[in-house]
Amino acid sequence: MGAGSEDLFGDAAAIEPAVPGSYGQAPAGFRLPEAMRLGPVRLQVADLERSLTCYRDVLGLRVLDHADGRARLGSHGDLRPLVDLMERRGARRAAPRHGLYHFATLLPTRADLGRFVRHLGEAGVRAGAADHLVSEAFYLTDPDGLGIEVYADRPREAWTRVGRELRMATDPVDVRGLMQAAGDVRWDGMPSGTVIGHVHLHVGDTARAGAFYGDRMGFDRMVWRYPGALFLAAGGYHHHLGANTWAGPTATAPAPDEAQLLAWTMELPAAADVASLAASLGAGGVAVRPIGDAAFEVRDPWGTAVVVRQVPS
Repeated sequence: MGAGSEDLFGDAAAIEPAVPGSYGQAPAGFRLPEAMRLGPVRLQVADLERSLTCYRDVLGLRVLDHADGRARLGSHGDLRPLVDLMERRGARRAAPRHGLYHFATLLPTRADLGRFVRHLGEAGVRAGAADHLVSEAFYLTDPDGLGIEVYADRPREAWTRVGRELRMATDPVDVRGLMQAAGDVRWDGMPSGTVIGHVHLHVGDTARAGAFYGDRMGFDRMVWRYPGALFLAAGGYHHHLGANTWAGPTATAPAPDEAQLLAWTMELPAAADVASLAASLGAGGVAVRPIGDAAFEVRDPWGTAVVVRQVPS
């Protein structure tokens, strides 16, 4: 994101509370269930041990399993994987291409975010920062150039809208307030309850992204006036998915030997929901690849893979 709140929404008199049902544009056909959630992101990296130093020691994820050039990581106290690292030795550093802009880990509380930011400072790690009105976020890059966001949401009752569009922006973060919220408790890694909050992708065209992810995959459009970007979600969230054209008009898909996002995951509450989404895609001429019971993989128009599955039991 790159525009301040006043750049987009102008007259303060038009701003209203974003109460449930008052914002967003629902698709005309299939609509994702409110209980849709995101599952793990699968990343290709050049040096697994180097990446583990970043994801474990800097981000604070816990290694759940590690063998044969692959490691899965989650938060402390949870067995649910959040990040799946797959090594391709010597993979080239990621460049701005179609695919991952960043994935985002959502912390349970603002106090957790404050403790994380203090941890970054003590470790000498530099990060970008932004107040997005609906959330406060910090941005890092892993050793392969893959983008990471760590954030905490503001309460939904604090969200606002203009017309049907949710207000989001890029404003300065109140770091002092975050430090006060953190209190004296030390950072001890990603706490239980941390989830993948959203994924943000580079795409070739936001209108086409809206047609695919909104009309076919069933996301609601939440923010559509942000320069070069579109934000979509299910269940009234601010966004589970961002799509931008900031990589430029000549961007291409990553080559097989580059660090990259291999797939991101959507988890639906029932097998019938997975079947309905597959049918919606099929009606639009989009091929899906079954990968097990109540699960399939599909690629967006720019080749980014999405795994859709029933929530694991």
